[in-house]
Amino acid sequence: MKRIAIAAGWFVVLAAPLSAQAQQAGELVRFIACPVYRDTDSGRKSGCWLADDRESGIRYDVSQSPYKPDWNREVLVEGRVSADPPTPCGATVLDPVRTSRLDTPCPRHMLPAEGYAGRRYKLPRRNIDPLSVPRKVPPGPYAERTFPVYFEFGNDFLVYQYDDWLIDNAVTWIRAAHPRKLVVTGFAATDPTPVSGRTIAEPAGLAAARAASIAETLRRLLPGMIVETRAQTGALPTDEPEADGLPGQSQRRAEIRVLF
Repeated sequence: MKRIAIAAGWFVVLAAPLSAQAQQAGELVRFIACPVYRDTDSGRKSGCWLADDRESGIRYDVSQSPYKPDWNREVLVEGRVSADPPTPCGATVLDPVRTSRLDTPCPRHMLPAEGYAGRRYKLPRRNIDPLSVPRKVPPGPYAERTFPVYFEFGNDFLVYQYDDWLIDNAVTWIRAAHPRKLVVTGFAATDPTPVSGRTIAEPAGLAAARAASIAETLRRLLPGMIVETRAQTGALPTDEPEADGLPGQSQRRAEIRVLF
C-alpha cells in the first residue's frame, strides 16, 4: 500500500490493481464502495473511475457506467466482469456496469496516471441525435407494447443520454403509432437486500415518483396524449435488453405501456 496527498490530508490507497484470476467473464458483482478517480495520459475525458470491493479485495474499472460517480459519495456498483484486459485503467473491467450514487459521504481519492493511458472519449452507444435531426419513422403494424426506462438506485431523475435515448426511441414509435393512451407504471426495489455488509432497499414512494417523472416528460413531448400513472413496489428483475443483463438495474424502472 502507499499514500498520496489529496487536498490537506493523506489517504491510503491500493498501490496496484488487484488480481481477478478467480473470476470469469460474465460473472455478476455487486458491492458498495467509495469511487476513486485515476488521472490518465490520453487527454481530456480519458480519466478512469475505479472502485474497490473490500470483501473480495478486487479493484474494478467502472468507467463504462452511464451513471458517472460523484467522488464525494459512495456508489452501489453492479456489473459483470469483462474479458477486456485491465491495461487502460489498471483494474478489472466491469462492462456492463452501473454506479448508483448513495448518500453516504466519502473522502476524495485521486490517483496519478502511473503509466495507465485510460480511454479516449467516444460517444456512448445510447446517444440521441439533436432534435433537429429527423427521426426515421418506425414501420408498422402497430400494436400494444411496453417501453422500459431505468433509474439509479434510490432516485427518480432521468439519467443523461441513457434515459434520453430510451425515451426518444419510445416517443418516436408512439408518434408514428397514434395510440389511444399511455399507462406509465413506476417500480421500486423495496425488498431489503444485503450488499457489502449492510441492507439496502428503495422507499415505497419511489415507484410513484418514477411514474410521475416519466409521465410529465411524455406529456411535454406528446402534447394532448392521455397519460395515466400507476405504481408497484417489490419489483422483480426482468430480461429487457436495455438493462444489460443486470438484475438490479432492471428492477429500478418505469414502463410505458402503449394502448390502442
